Amino acid sequence: MTILLPGDAMVVLVGIAGSGKSTFAQAHFAPTEILSSDEFRGVVADDESDQSASEDAFALLHAALRLRLRRGRLTVVDATNVEEWGRRQLLDIAGQERRAAVAIVLDLPVEVCLERLGGRGARPVPPHAVRRQHRELHGSLPTLGAEGFRTVYVIESEAEADAARIERAPRGSAGHNAMSRRNRARRDDARSSNRHRNA
Repeated sequence: MTILLPGDAMVVLVGIAGSGKSTFAQAHFAPTEILSSDEFRGVVADDESDQSASEDAFALLHAALRLRLRRGRLTVVDATNVEEWGRRQLLDIAGQERRAAVAIVLDLPVEVCLERLGGRGARPVPPHAVRRQHRELHGSLPTLGAEGFRTVYVIESEAEADAARIERAPRGSAGHNAMSRRNRARRDDARSSNRHRNA
């Protein structure tokens, strides 16, 4: 699979715990391009698995995301992102900064993910929480494209993840220009509508 990314896009990784999001991100993106919710938990609480730190961690993640997108830097959000309300917060930031949003979904079998988590160190994610994430993910898949992502890529196996290739367009290229043209078209339509009402 070839994944095409605008050079200034927000890339949202979507997948349950143990699906390989962080491994995928580290294989394809520079460390400075990746905003990891786990790492931000470590920043605020000295413990990447401390779920009580999630609100503060995501406040920092959202702030960093906004600043990077404002500068036109491709940015990868490495979190589960299986809930619509969480994705909506990310899409709102990308929309405010006029950057394209691309979703990469790692939809590996839940048993594979549980096996991986079982081999990790202390305080793994409980199986019931992983299965809940899996249900939320599959409830979201049919409508991801309608949420506001320019493109949605779905990876369904370890082999597909290993074979994936990333291709980037230059920053500020046709994709961003097309978005700007659409925004101008909306403003022009609004002005035209107002002129007709005032006539």
